[in-house]
Amino acid sequence: MNEQTDSEAPATQAARGGWAADFVTRPSAPPLYQTTAFDLEDLGQLDDVVSGKSQGYIYTRDGNPNREAFASDVARLEGAEAGVACSSGMGALTATLMALLKSGDHLVAARVLYGRTGQLLNHLQNSFGVRVTFVDANQPDEFAAAVTPGTKLAIVESVSNPLLEVADLPAIAAAVGGVPLLVDSTFATPCLLRPIDHGATLVWHSASKYLNGHGDVMLGVIVGPSASIRRIKGLSSLYGVNSNPYECWMASRGLRTLPLRIERVSASAQILAEFLASQPQVGRVYYPGLPAHPTRRQAERLLTRGCGGMLSFELNGGRPAVDAFFRELAETIPFSPTLADARTTLSYPAGTSHKFMTAAERAACGIRDGLVRLSVGLEDAGDLQRELSAGLACL
Repeated sequence: MNEQTDSEAPATQAARGGWAADFVTRPSAPPLYQTTAFDLEDLGQLDDVVSGKSQGYIYTRDGNPNREAFASDVARLEGAEAGVACSSGMGALTATLMALLKSGDHLVAARVLYGRTGQLLNHLQNSFGVRVTFVDANQPDEFAAAVTPGTKLAIVESVSNPLLEVADLPAIAAAVGGVPLLVDSTFATPCLLRPIDHGATLVWHSASKYLNGHGDVMLGVIVGPSASIRRIKGLSSLYGVNSNPYECWMASRGLRTLPLRIERVSASAQILAEFLASQPQVGRVYYPGLPAHPTRRQAERLLTRGCGGMLSFELNGGRPAVDAFFRELAETIPFSPTLADARTTLSYPAGTSHKFMTAAERAACGIRDGLVRLSVGLEDAGDLQRELSAGLACL
């Protein structure tokens, strides 16, 4: 705490104010460290903090207590050694790819991924000479066939966006052998699936989604071995994709209710998936909790605590039907191009998450013009079913 005396001029007192007297009682909720930098006593302390001899922070882009707390909490939930939080899910992926790959390296990726993930991989291929092979995640043998001596990374989603296909992670991990496997587990969360338990090396989340869970944070996190995370953390600072303290503090608060929220949305999504599958206006429902889902067997084996709060379905009538459906539900279940808010929302993959793909590329991934993605929130399942029924009735 800064010492102040009555002899100081008002300008000095004002500039150096804001400090409370030192205290020894511990706050019952984690405090927010909303500071750009941390003061140091002398050059010796600087050297000790930089070398890791003593704990401390210097500059928030490089490290901050809120950032470390959130990343460490996610790492524990995932069974990982360490983690790092970044400014967004894409920021976390960018830092990871820059840390683990260089021009000329090769990576293998699932063909069905979040649209921006695929766009970034294509950008690395076209602009930086990173070779990318896309394969069918439902065919682990394709991963094995694609691996070369130059393969440095493999990427897959534990539960795919937007068709909710559950990857056979043990089989894929075995197929890529010693190649690090990066798993986007945003849809599953560690409450339903821990990819590291099934052979993954790194686990990546858009923490804006379920980990925070309230639609008011932009954040990403990646966890894995300490050595890899150190490299990724360094690149996140260098490229300026580091997280800020407030976003991490908010996400830490959301993380405390994650198990309760996932249990609730999983139960409601199962009810709604079964309801939608029985409606004449719906051509097909994609939810791994349904017997007809193509990856139901993997879901039964890997998602033993529920299948999550995301589902997709195709409306007969294509894009015009989707537009009418969204208009009818605008006041109850809004069209919002994100997911995992506390409220239930609808999205249109062909026009939002996967709009950067060509029509042919979307068709190859099974994303048709009538596809709707439903992010189930915390509302009463009966109310949601009634509202969806009203929306379908207008078609």
